Amino acid sequence: MALPERKAVEEELQEELLDPTAVHREYRRQRAKRWAREERARERTLARLRFWLALTAVVATSVGLAIVIWNQIERLFGL
Repeated sequence: MALPERKAVEEELQEELLDPTAVHREYRRQRAKRWAREERARERTLARLRFWLALTAVVATSVGLAIVIWNQIERLFGL
């Protein structure tokens, strides 16, 4: 049984390798990946900041309410 001619396959591969836009597309793809990685890092940093700000606000509000409630209790019962 005869084998298929390999020149056609090799020529197609050669044409793909000589694609003038392949390098440009690969640079764009790598830049997009780097941008996405940096964007995720920025979002993670902002999420941490939002968490600590929210936690600080909740704790400060709780302490403030505790002080107000304690003062009201002292005034009401004369402690």
